Amino acid sequence: MTSRRRPMRRIGDLIPEAARTLGLEDELRLARAIALFEVIVAERVPAAAGACRAIRVDGFALVVEADAPIVAQELRLRSVELLEAFQAAPGGLGVRDLQVHVRRGGARV
Repeated sequence: MTSRRRPMRRIGDLIPEAARTLGLEDELRLARAIALFEVIVAERVPAAAGACRAIRVDGFALVVEADAPIVAQELRLRSVELLEAFQAAPGGLGVRDLQVHVRRGGARV
């Protein structure tokens, strides 16, 4: 019995095609943008890492939630730098504005 094997492919290369087939392309794009934002914050504003998260893309704006007013202020002060890094990275989605909101109800546990 002769078996024909297809060449091996990385799973990361298969995910975009699978997402497109399942109609989940926008969700995958958003998930990548959220992960990218977390990496950029960790590199550029380490004190805010873990205390903020991208929650959605609204038009050309990246909407971010901060756990505390001081974190929100730091992100706003560094917004030009964060946006430039976000736009330059693959998966940056071409956002032009960073909207930072303080999370209601206190810090996340």
